[in-house]
Amino acid sequence: MLGVAFVSLAGCATIVRGTIQTVAINTPGVPGATCTLTSGSIGSQVVTTPGVVTLEKGSSAVTIRCSKPCYNDGVGALASNTDTMAAGNVLAGGVIGLGVDAATGAMNQYAPQADIVMTEDGSCHSGAPAPASKRRR
Repeated sequence: MLGVAFVSLAGCATIVRGTIQTVAINTPGVPGATCTLTSGSIGSQVVTTPGVVTLEKGSSAVTIRCSKPCYNDGVGALASNTDTMAAGNVLAGGVIGLGVDAATGAMNQYAPQADIVMTEDGSCHSGAPAPASKRRR
């Protein structure tokens, strides 16, 4: 009986792909931004860009909010998509394998990278004098 259970679970995404995933977070042109990733399944995690974060796979989307002085906050989301391996799991692991993958989140995946766009805050002044080439004469 144990052998049958092991064989039926051998096709599971839980075993093959696991329940965690790394995702690269970038803010193109704005390195050093602080990004907070939030969802019901992962809670809240913080990463400085460019950076990589490890997420527990889940069915809910992950919201991303990035901030940095003198820039407007950038906002984005990582949608949770069903991994193509879940379809094959119905054949290899049956309902049991599909249930295990759904319960662990292994049947879901996020995009491997998120680029969050941030724009300069025009009202922000660094207080530093303009370079000599930009000064009026």
